[in-house]
Amino acid sequence: MIILGLTGSIGMGKSTTTALFAELGAVVWNADEAVHRLYAPGGAAVEPVGSAFPGVIVDGAVDRTRLAEALGRDETAFRRLESIVHPLVAQGRAGDLEAARASGVTLAVLDIPLLFETGGDAHVDAVVVVTADPEIQAERVLARPGMTRDRFETILARQLPDADKRARADFIIDTGQGLDAARVEVAAVVETVLDPAWISPRRRAATLSPGGEPPH
Repeated sequence: MIILGLTGSIGMGKSTTTALFAELGAVVWNADEAVHRLYAPGGAAVEPVGSAFPGVIVDGAVDRTRLAEALGRDETAFRRLESIVHPLVAQGRAGDLEAARASGVTLAVLDIPLLFETGGDAHVDAVVVVTADPEIQAERVLARPGMTRDRFETILARQLPDADKRARADFIIDTGQGLDAARVEVAAVVETVLDPAWISPRRRAATLSPGGEPPH
């Protein structure tokens, strides 16, 4: 099974791009959806997040608005939250991928906004970065309900800059050129990685490095 890590800054079109991969038969795993499940009633993150941030649990679930207020601009608090949530997300992802592999899935796409920031790129065969011009990105994000320029800038500050993501990508999908153009680019990626002759550049690098091991 080929595993692609898909990432991109806020507003770049990740959801649209993952839908295009799904159209071509890929199984998509979404990190944000995984977090929502962890925060829901009975979710594994509810108790530890509630202990770390008193007052954020409402009706047995993590209230994301209250959690955002508790985090504020405190990077220490944000890192504390990550130390709770990221291991739980990784555990769930591993289980979901194993189930997909066992069922004969040939291509899995992991939609992870903080792929590089969390080191997730070390565990995929290739990285797809979704991008668009900054003007398009800002227009998309600021059109979201409740979004402000200040909040937008805060989110961007926690993410690796788009230029850095593109520099580390194996494939780039530009959603700023329209849906049809993005669909063509996605199809080209799928055709490339499912070619039996294709070798993951990340697997190759790990194998050739001294004492290196394949990422999975």
